[in-house]
This record gives sequence, C-alpha cells and structure tokens, in this order.
Amino acid sequence: MIKLLRNLLGGIIALADVLTRGTKQKRSPEQQQAVNIEANQMALYQFFACPFCIKTRRAMYKLNLPIEKRSASEGSQYRTELEQQGGKVKVPCLRIEQDGKVQWLYESSEIIQYLQKRFA
Repeated sequence: MIKLLRNLLGGIIALADVLTRGTKQKRSPEQQQAVNIEANQMALYQFFACPFCIKTRRAMYKLNLPIEKRSASEGSQYRTELEQQGGKVKVPCLRIEQDGKVQWLYESSEIIQYLQKRFA
C-alpha cells in the first residue's frame, strides 16, 4: 500500500514537473554540440518517481543537457551496475567518465551543483 501511494505521489510530482519546467538554456549550435559530446560521457541512474531524481532531471532539462537516464529499478541491469561499480544502490547518481576515470556522484544537490558549475 505504501509503495503504491509513493508511486502515485511520485507520478503526480513528475507530471507537475513536466507542466512547469520552463525553457531550456540556449546555446549556439557549436556550443551545444560541444556540450552534447561532454554529456555523452555521463549517465544518470534514477527512479522515475523519486522526487530527488525529478529535481535532478529538471536541472538537466534547464541546462539543456542530453545525459542518458538509466532506470535503477528492481531487476534492471543498471541497478546491478550501480551497486557493483558505484558501490551502493542510491539514486540519483551521476556516473561521470572523464580521462579514462569514472566518478560516481550521489546526492541531487551535489549533482546539480556539479552540472551548473560545468555547463552553465
């Protein structure tokens, strides 16, 4: 019952997010292409109805970042990947691959701060 209620509320929050998102950051085509290349080095592990994941996705949308989203729900390959490579199943988690190294960044506020500093 609690899981159903949590998913229902999460769905309502996700819908409200879509309806109130605002506009994406605008860049020149060249700048956006450079951002897209950098964003291809990242992946967001998330649950669809998680409020902290919604907050993180909202920031990604506003910054116009096409970062791959990976569902970490029960039984998914990404959940296993998150646990084995990231060290724990906690979302949101941003996987950042840079210079042959992989960094796992947890906590929505830290992820948003990192993305704003790097892309805003």
